[in-house]
Amino acid sequence: MRAKILTVLVAAALAAAPGVAYAEPHAHQGHDSIRYASIKSCHAKGGEDRPCGDWRLVMHDGEQSVLHDAQGVALDAKGKSVRYSPAPIAVSGNGQRVAYFTKTGRLAVRTLGGGVKVFAKDALPRVAQNDVTLLLSDDGGRLAAIISGEKAASTRVFDTATGARLGTVPGDRSVLGFSFDGDEVLTSVGGDESVTDLVVYSDTGEQAVRVTPPQVVVSNGPQALSADGRTIASIVQGAKTQLVLYDLQTDEVTARKKIKLPAGDLHMVDWTGDTQVTLHLLTGDNGMTIVQIDTETGAVKVRDKYTMLKDTFVFAACGG
Repeated sequence: MRAKILTVLVAAALAAAPGVAYAEPHAHQGHDSIRYASIKSCHAKGGEDRPCGDWRLVMHDGEQSVLHDAQGVALDAKGKSVRYSPAPIAVSGNGQRVAYFTKTGRLAVRTLGGGVKVFAKDALPRVAQNDVTLLLSDDGGRLAAIISGEKAASTRVFDTATGARLGTVPGDRSVLGFSFDGDEVLTSVGGDESVTDLVVYSDTGEQAVRVTPPQVVVSNGPQALSADGRTIASIVQGAKTQLVLYDLQTDEVTARKKIKLPAGDLHMVDWTGDTQVTLHLLTGDNGMTIVQIDTETGAVKVRDKYTMLKDTFVFAACGG
C-alpha cells in the first residue's frame, strides 16, 4: 500500500545582498542521521486501516529505533484516542532532531545522541493532537506548531534548546516552512483580487515583508526560503521542468534553470545550502528519491534513494 503523506511542509536578513554565505550544505551520514519516521498500519475491523504502535525512526544505514515515549495514535482535546489519525511528528532537515508529543501530552524534541527537551505543559492550548502540525527548521533549532481545526490559533515558534516560545505567526497564514538558517518563517495568505501573497516573519513573530509574487512562483508550490531571508525557490514541472528563483525584496524572478528530474511526485522543496536546493520526490510503492540542485548551474544530483517500510501507515521524512 502506498503510504499516505504526513504533511506535514528578518528584518536584518532582508537587507543582506543575495549570495552572502550563511552556511554550508549539511551532510547525512549513516546511523547518525534520520531518513524518516514511520508508524505501522494495522487492519481494523470493518476493513479500514489505522495507525498502531509506536513511531519508528529509520536511519540512513537502515537501522531502526523506536520512540517509546512518543504518542503514536493522536488524542483529542479530552485525551481520548482518535484511532484513525497518527499523532504529529517532525524530523529536522539535517536528520538530527525529532519533535513529537510525549505520551503524557507534552511537546518534546529529541536530539540524536543527546537528551530530550520536554516543553512546558501550557506550551500549546488544549487541542486535538491531530489538529497540530509540527515543523522543525533544517538544523532543528526552531520548532513551529501549527494549529488548525475549527478553532485555528496562532502558530507558535519555539527555541528547541530551551523550550521557550520565541513568537507567534497569525493563524490565518499558511506556514510553508522555515528559511534555511531557521531565522525566518515563510507563509502565504490570500491577498487582494484573489491573488496569493507570500509573507515572511522573523522567528520572534515580526512581519518582515509581504509581496504578491508572479504566478510562476505562487502557482508552483511548495516554495522554500533561502537563508538570506529573501530568495524563494520553486519548481515548475512539465515538459520543460525549471527551478525558478524569486527575490522578495526586489519583486523579480532572478533565475530560471532548466533541470531534469527523476520520476516522482514533488513532496518537499528545501534550501540545504547557499547555492543548493534539495527535493524529495515520492514514487510508487512507497519509494523516495532525494535530489540536490545547484542553483547556479542547474546541475541535479541524486543524494539518496530508498523504499519505506512496507507496513507504513504514514511517514515524516527529514526536511532537507
